[in-house]
Amino acid sequence: MKKGLTFFLIALSVNLIAQTKTTGNVVEYFGKEKIVTTAEGSVLYHFVNGYTLAADKKIGTLFNGQDAVAWQYAVGKFVNPDQQKGDWQPVKVDSVGVFSQKEMKSAFLFTAYNSPKEQIVLLETTGGTRTYINGLPHEGDHYDFGYTLIPFKLRKGINEFVYTKGRFGRVKSQIIVPAKSIQFTKRDMTLPDIINGENDEKWASIRIINATEKELKNLVITTKLSSGETVSYTTDAIMPLFVRKVKFKIPAAKSNFTGEVQMKITLTDKSGKVIDETEITIQQRSGTVHHERTFISKIDNSVQYYSVAPASESGQKALILSVHGASVEARNQARAYKQKDWAHIVAATNRRPFGFNWEDWGRIDALEVLAEAKKVFNTVPAQTYLTGHSMGGHGTWFLGTTYPDQFAAIAPCASYPDIATYGSDKGDEMHDMFKAFEPIRRSANSGRVKSIIQNLKQSGVYILHGDADSTVPISQVREMRQILGTFHPNFCYYEYPGGEHWYGDHSVDWPPIFEFFKRQTIPANKEVREIDFHTATPAVSATDYWVKLQQQIRPFDFSTINAKIDKEYITVKTKNVAIMELDLISLNLKGEITININDQILKTTADKKAILALQNTKWTLINEINTDQKYAERQGGFKFAFNNNVVFVYATGGSAAEREWYLNRARFDAETFYYRGNGSIDVISDNEFSLEKYKDRNVVLYGNAANNSAWKLLLKNAPVQIDNQQIKIGNKVLKGDDLAAYFVLPRKDSKTAMVGVVAGTSEKGMKATWANNYISGITGFPDVMIFKADLLLNGLPNMKVSGFFDNDWSANTLEYFN
Repeated sequence: MKKGLTFFLIALSVNLIAQTKTTGNVVEYFGKEKIVTTAEGSVLYHFVNGYTLAADKKIGTLFNGQDAVAWQYAVGKFVNPDQQKGDWQPVKVDSVGVFSQKEMKSAFLFTAYNSPKEQIVLLETTGGTRTYINGLPHEGDHYDFGYTLIPFKLRKGINEFVYTKGRFGRVKSQIIVPAKSIQFTKRDMTLPDIINGENDEKWASIRIINATEKELKNLVITTKLSSGETVSYTTDAIMPLFVRKVKFKIPAAKSNFTGEVQMKITLTDKSGKVIDETEITIQQRSGTVHHERTFISKIDNSVQYYSVAPASESGQKALILSVHGASVEARNQARAYKQKDWAHIVAATNRRPFGFNWEDWGRIDALEVLAEAKKVFNTVPAQTYLTGHSMGGHGTWFLGTTYPDQFAAIAPCASYPDIATYGSDKGDEMHDMFKAFEPIRRSANSGRVKSIIQNLKQSGVYILHGDADSTVPISQVREMRQILGTFHPNFCYYEYPGGEHWYGDHSVDWPPIFEFFKRQTIPANKEVREIDFHTATPAVSATDYWVKLQQQIRPFDFSTINAKIDKEYITVKTKNVAIMELDLISLNLKGEITININDQILKTTADKKAILALQNTKWTLINEINTDQKYAERQGGFKFAFNNNVVFVYATGGSAAEREWYLNRARFDAETFYYRGNGSIDVISDNEFSLEKYKDRNVVLYGNAANNSAWKLLLKNAPVQIDNQQIKIGNKVLKGDDLAAYFVLPRKDSKTAMVGVVAGTSEKGMKATWANNYISGITGFPDVMIFKADLLLNGLPNMKVSGFFDNDWSANTLEYFN
């Protein structure tokens, strides 16, 4: 694989060979007079001793909420290993200050610190997936990016830290006293290039540390180039004890300079008082060479970038979207391609080098970059193509089959079709593990590429794979070649002799691919006479040329629409379709149109869309979509709550423990979405929320009807009601203090926005919501999941309710488990 990921690691010269007492007490520490500084402050304490605890094996990728330590914290059974060792085993750091023993690959790590006083500090940690600080969960750094700084308040006395296992089996952790309570950190900036000749201001983002217990609002970032150009921007609010990646603007440069440009960034409050300032370097380039651009994402209003290998000649050109492999930065993906005279090549980010496997928010990033690049470069609409390598090869299969009318041709390189089959052929087995919990299995169906492969009939396909690839078995694409051979009239297949997973830039920049692309165009709707459309949900994929699925009978089960035109007669066969549309206007038909749908005849005219609805087993034509019901622009699936400029709203009512937990729970999800998806989400209290101020935005509520005041604004008449004693679902009642829930419903004051809920009954229930692998690619989350706290220990057998709301958003067909 191309090793293109550039880790923005801050070098910390930690020559901290600390002495420790031999009593086994991990909080006793000498040598604190050796102060080591970082860009953000000075090192108070570097953890050198700890304990490990073997972790249970995961049961699969679709859903795994098991975490023995989270369960212990939830039910009040966690014991500091210093006080009661149990199964915990002592461990020390290696010669470079890292916990890296063999057992770290599948174990929890415990460390502690005995603080002489209460103070706000930063925890800098690399390696673990999650970190519990005194029982409260925080996002870790399982990819070893070196980005993670967590502001928190040290207690006077013993402070406990538990790290879950990461990707590489190593953890490094230290406590930093911040140099300033509010300051910039230059770790992980998102920066565009200044493009000569372009006069618009460019978006960028930088992280601000808020090491205070107050929300920061109305902060202004002023940017000044070394050549004098200046711009100011009032940036995003930052919740207490949080590091947020915030927006700012970069002015256009007046001169056509090429090279590095120094830029001063100043942070001020609304009165103009300077809080912090720093200098960074940015590139100024010609738009005719490889470069980076930024845009504002509609997911969370954050700044994202994409990289460009622009066409080497002027004029209107084709557009090629390239999607990268795991660990590869988009900027390095684009630079693997030599510039073409006939096409612009743009590389999206997947929101991170590992990102979301080009599914979920990675999928949306690819579509946003595609739309942005079409606008910026004014490309030829019919000449749009898709390619990618490794994980991006999967992304090519997935995006190509999911959006078949968006690409004239696709070219997966070193690819695997389904993420579940990566490195193996066990995708079906993995999904079958969840047969007893059918809604979870179904909610991950959209990634099952082979189930929707028929969508590629109108698209050219070129498959490239090294025949010596030891990372992705060549059996995966040989199977795809066999499947395509049964129906596809326009595909090429090439095995590169002796090619490993990455064998140079021609692993992606393969001339025959681009020659193949040149011969393909996206047909106009009127030229497509037959469609065989397959989709798992219209929430992900609703349209194939002139056919649109609006509503399913069984949500997230596979739907098919086969439609064929013969003059003014259209024959339609459907499976699992409740409402669909035919865009007759785009077909240039005339007069009266006859539609034969599942052997039932309907008549309409060619000058409007035909909306067909299945009502009481009979098809009928309706005039408009009822947006109060499920339809293409608003379906279920809990993860879809985290789209549409989402805002997190945490509870401020209830006990002190509830207030602390739900505030931190929202913070934890914001940390996770930042780390995994380069996100920047507004997090506010329920007291700040209003329907008008956050109109048409998705909302995720943290808390229940008893403690979150926004509940009555958004969910007063919802079919699921939660307080501290029980959960009501329609006319059913589940009682207990250890019940947790995730669910999603429409905002009644919007035609498009949704409300997600993360809540529990009492303290055990709210702590059971820890398992947030919903901010992850390919995991399966239906509309509703209700479970007991023991799920954290035992897994899915402690699921109580799961499933999908009915098309009218009622709860009649949810599944209940003993």
